Amino acid sequence: MTGLDNIRVAVLMGGPDEEHEVSLVSGAAVAAALERVDGIEVDARIIDTIDADALRELEADVVFPVLHGPWGEGGGIQRELEQAGVPFVGSGPRAAAIAMDKVQTKELAAELGIATPAWQVLEPGTERALAAPAVLKPPAQGSSIDLFVCRSEDQLDQHRDQLHRSYDTVLAETCITGREITVGVVGDATLPLIEIIPAEGVYDYEAKYNRDDTEYRVDPDLPELLAEACRSNALALGRALDCRDLYRVDFIVDHQIPWMLEVNTMPGFTDHSLLPMAAGAGGRSMACLCSELVRMAAARAMGEPTTR
Repeated sequence: MTGLDNIRVAVLMGGPDEEHEVSLVSGAAVAAALERVDGIEVDARIIDTIDADALRELEADVVFPVLHGPWGEGGGIQRELEQAGVPFVGSGPRAAAIAMDKVQTKELAAELGIATPAWQVLEPGTERALAAPAVLKPPAQGSSIDLFVCRSEDQLDQHRDQLHRSYDTVLAETCITGREITVGVVGDATLPLIEIIPAEGVYDYEAKYNRDDTEYRVDPDLPELLAEACRSNALALGRALDCRDLYRVDFIVDHQIPWMLEVNTMPGFTDHSLLPMAAGAGGRSMACLCSELVRMAAARAMGEPTTR
């Protein structure tokens, strides 16, 4: 790498996880944005999995792994990139792995004094202590894949049995009623808050990526104390996890408390995605956002001062 003005960037997309198709859309958007930036040369790659030797052969100054799911976002590709000695955008493997594990993230939030809905980890045969209404989901999936909001005890039992056919452990959470607020972070600064209002009550995979009836309110009318609590809690979690470059923290906010739901260390970059939407509301174009993230990774590799 000769400096921050001539950077070869490998944009990786696809991956082996269930969010493969979403990653393809996000990756294509990132590649297209970077191609509009002078001084950045883009190599867009669709991958299944990739090891350290293959990563070294990319001849990239920076890798932008626009991958979602347990391997692509949960520490797998990050470990390979570190082993290859290749600079990359986003959090390191430890932060990525903890953030992907919703149970570990909730335990960390509780240690920090950040409110998070009561939860129980269910294995086959575990006696369920949480009552309806409750949310059931896999502990380490993204994009609300296999998430169920259960309004009755029968629904809890039915969907738990369904999930155990695919997952050894299931996360049960008390269902909190409130406003869904997301906080995006770039570097060490929060972006404008966004409120998510799905048309049918649940912000699931279809609402996130395939439907156009979800309403997004940037800088929602939220009491300032609650808004500031969302921002400060998001930053505190990011610091504790040692997140870097970008991440997003999701909350359910009732009348008094922002309840932390999860941390996403590689948010989506589709035309429905929240972090680029918030960045745009704050004055960053997609090209500006993506090039800024690349330059953070490049500066970090060169030992130059940078934000987180």
